[in-house]
Amino acid sequence: MTGSAERGALDGLRVADFSRVLAGPYATMLLADLGADVVKVERPGIGDDTRAWHPPADHDGTSTYFLSVNRNKRSVALDLTTYTGLGHARALIAESDVLVENFRPGTMERLGLGERELRARHPGLVYCSISGFGSGAGADVPGYDLLVQAVGGLMSVTGDAAGEPTKAGVALVDVITGLHASLGILAALRHRDATGEGQHVEVNLLGSLLSAMVNQASAFAVAGVVPGRLGNAHPSIAPYETFPAADRPIALAVGNDRQFAALAEAVGAPGLADDERFRTNADRVAHRAALRDILGERLGAAGADHWSAVLLAAGVPAGPVNTLDEAFAFAHKLGLPGIVDIPDADGGDGPPARQIANPITLSGTPARYRLPPPGLGRHTAEIVHRLSDHHHNRTDRTDRPPHPRSSR
Repeated sequence: MTGSAERGALDGLRVADFSRVLAGPYATMLLADLGADVVKVERPGIGDDTRAWHPPADHDGTSTYFLSVNRNKRSVALDLTTYTGLGHARALIAESDVLVENFRPGTMERLGLGERELRARHPGLVYCSISGFGSGAGADVPGYDLLVQAVGGLMSVTGDAAGEPTKAGVALVDVITGLHASLGILAALRHRDATGEGQHVEVNLLGSLLSAMVNQASAFAVAGVVPGRLGNAHPSIAPYETFPAADRPIALAVGNDRQFAALAEAVGAPGLADDERFRTNADRVAHRAALRDILGERLGAAGADHWSAVLLAAGVPAGPVNTLDEAFAFAHKLGLPGIVDIPDADGGDGPPARQIANPITLSGTPARYRLPPPGLGRHTAEIVHRLSDHHHNRTDRTDRPPHPRSSR
């Protein structure tokens, strides 16, 4: 089903989206879900890199990666190596409130689309730049999520202690950076509403990851602790990890002494709560291995679903390690949004676009699903026709400015 609200929180906001791959497109999709009019600028014939990242693909052969972060947008194909394309781009920017880009630092400046030049012409423009490692000494380092997970320390704390450093199962750093970008944009728009002045919003993958390392990063900054890999265990809480049940692993997230006493009672070992090794959380962390052996023996006697029901009834946070299909089924059981279908924007009879629901709930202006992810250049004719009056007779120029370099 689709959102039925007549108005979105960001209706009237126009976004010129020069980003591609994940962090930028995720940020602009969030804005689009909330009502912003997002125009995605893509290279003719090629488009966003993720259009070619398949399998898997949908019934039309479009990469599911691209589909995941590009709904509610219109696509215009512009060749930024020509004055015609640049003229259309400048006209698009002139009518926009926000510009988002994730070229390598310096690329937009070489095209005459840099932040200083554009905001001199359009003082209210909010200009958001997303990079891998900032615009200084790290400007030439490609911003791939895997690389940032490695050099940013995330892999050093992920994986089994006896195994190799492991990346997260999704491009988590890109997603976190996209969230930071959208927050920064909204803050800059709030400032512009009060003062009329736009500003430059800059976020980078490495800085976003270091911030998102929260307690692990704080342990180093405050106490000089360099954390290592603990598998699924937690450095400061126990038991807070997975255990093998009879059929599949179960996760226990015991955050206080009351919950631990309830856990001990539920697994038939009430004496554990009075054992001097396990009385407090600090005791349990110090004796994690012994506690794990005891709980593992108890939990191995029944399946994960059985223990989940028993432990949740006792007030102990617990749940099985689900596969993704099971995770969506669980969300559906709880009445939480999971998958939404977006009908064809032209009213065709093809299958709807299946999308993952926006997780933000707004009581008055909920997220809406107006447009499926666009085909490459799907809206070029419509948008260029509107912008053509702004070109000032520059469309016949044949000079070619430098070709932009990809940030990926």
